[in-house]
Amino acid sequence: MHTYDFDKIKDRRHTSSLKWDVADGELPMWVADMDFETAPCIVRALRNRMEEQIFGYTVIPDEWYEAYMDWWGKYHGFRLQKEWLIFTTGVIPAISTTVRKFTTPAEKVIVQTPVYNMFFNSIVNNGRRVLENPLSYHDGVYSMDFADLEKKMSDPLATMLLLCNPHNPAGKIWDTDTLKRVGELAKRHHVLVLSDEIHCDLTAPGREYVPFASVSDICRDISITAVAPTKAFGVPGLQSAAVIVPEEGLRQRMDRALNTDEVAEPGTFATDCAVAAFSDEGREWLIQLREYIEENKRLAEAYIKENLPKIRSVKQDATYLMWLDMSEYTDDSMRLAAFIRSKTGLFLSAGSIYRGNGSRFLRMNVACPRSVVKDGLHRLQDAIAELESKI
Repeated sequence: MHTYDFDKIKDRRHTSSLKWDVADGELPMWVADMDFETAPCIVRALRNRMEEQIFGYTVIPDEWYEAYMDWWGKYHGFRLQKEWLIFTTGVIPAISTTVRKFTTPAEKVIVQTPVYNMFFNSIVNNGRRVLENPLSYHDGVYSMDFADLEKKMSDPLATMLLLCNPHNPAGKIWDTDTLKRVGELAKRHHVLVLSDEIHCDLTAPGREYVPFASVSDICRDISITAVAPTKAFGVPGLQSAAVIVPEEGLRQRMDRALNTDEVAEPGTFATDCAVAAFSDEGREWLIQLREYIEENKRLAEAYIKENLPKIRSVKQDATYLMWLDMSEYTDDSMRLAAFIRSKTGLFLSAGSIYRGNGSRFLRMNVACPRSVVKDGLHRLQDAIAELESKI
């Protein structure tokens, strides 16, 4: 078995990287972008394509469908049919298209906050309204508030739920019973479920997520699922994703919607990267990645417990995005994040952009070499020390 080097430092400054477009001396640990070299099997596949030296229009090969079907069957216990799969350039384009084509202006789209901030953009930019179903938060654990969810779903203007599964930023894997209940409520109130499952392969070692559409016939028939190799394999710049739509009527509408919005045609490298990622070699790389990230999380949790006892790291089973409860210090995470950045150069995401109770949280990306994680933790400690000296 090949051993991959996740400790290797890659200097991404001055490479047109969104994450690293920061001042010298600053340490960005905000956006969900990994700092590891891409899996060699993906690099090799792209190099092989590049050596053809012609980059024309691309069709979707059978291997692309087979890669998704094999991967979801083997590792997620969900047997896909080829016709359920539709290529799209990204999960967010797919979400925006679905909001635009399956709801009408001024209708309401339910989101379970705190949640990925781009959900709000996809709703508001298309002239729809955000309807929050805040997650319950007790003793460091998030759960769904089903009484409130049913109340929100019963609103005649609420026609869609954006489900985040696994959940970003909470790092929560929703269990089968929870997802089944969501599906039953959605069916009862005629609400379409769009499940964003882009973080599904970034679970802790020994943990697997549950695809929403796999839970029951109801969940299968009322849902559209967005998936991609891009988050787990660190290749968002290659713009490669898929939607899974088992129900034929929804699928025909979704196929037409994605094509109308011109986000259903692959770039030259988009299908090759997915086929390479969802391979045996890709799986080997991913297993080691997940173990490395989990060790980063354990290191960070231990460091915070010993040196920053007033900060609570929310227990997570998925993602590489630590969700830090800063309520002992602030209820204005935007202001706190700005203070930490100005004093130490550490750039974290302010939890308030995810709404819900996010105003008391910061999000920290630990998908980076361990030495970088340690640097970030030292900077965080320095910032908190200075903050406490002013209290």
